[in-house]
Amino acid sequence: MSPKRSAPAVSGQTGPRARQSHQVRIIGGSLKRRRIAVLDKPGLRPTPDRVRETLFNWLGQDLTGWSCIDAFAGTGALGIEAASRGAGSVTLIEFDGHLCRHLKQTVQTLGLIGVQVVHADSLAYMRSGDLAQQDIVFLDPPFDRHQFESALQAARGLVKPNAWIYLEAPRQWADAELANLGLELFRHLKAGQVHAHLLRPIAVATSTDGSSGA
Repeated sequence: MSPKRSAPAVSGQTGPRARQSHQVRIIGGSLKRRRIAVLDKPGLRPTPDRVRETLFNWLGQDLTGWSCIDAFAGTGALGIEAASRGAGSVTLIEFDGHLCRHLKQTVQTLGLIGVQVVHADSLAYMRSGDLAQQDIVFLDPPFDRHQFESALQAARGLVKPNAWIYLEAPRQWADAELANLGLELFRHLKAGQVHAHLLRPIAVATSTDGSSGA
């Protein structure tokens, strides 16, 4: 075992409601190896380390200046990972008030600048017209609520023409389904029960250089 001491988990919550079942680790960037406490909350399903590592390999390690939305934020691991890699604007949207308070404490403890936590319904907020166009929207809806198509439609209206949408789902989405939403698959990964999709608007989906216009 390495003698190096791991960075402490970030948590501002105490008491039985905030019991921590495990942690997630930031994979890269300025916060590399920092750990975020995951609250013991039914249905909370953090994106696995392997999936996050692969996703940010697809996107590139430097997200300097990118604008990002982490909808259905949960632990906030996707948005915080983006911030760690230089994203200039990150909006974490979470409906659960307990998780939202924990996210705000995590952001404060990490000293993140440009990261906003919004307590709202993710679909309603994305449709509100209050958001600027984004370089990437992360979508990880609850697997049992069948919000995937609605979430993709809302995200499609928020991304720049040469931007990205990331989707986690319990199955792989077919090309025809995505095309009906104006999207095309760029990369796909299956890890356990999770299907990770990196999508682009069809207008620029033929570009495969992995770069963003940010």
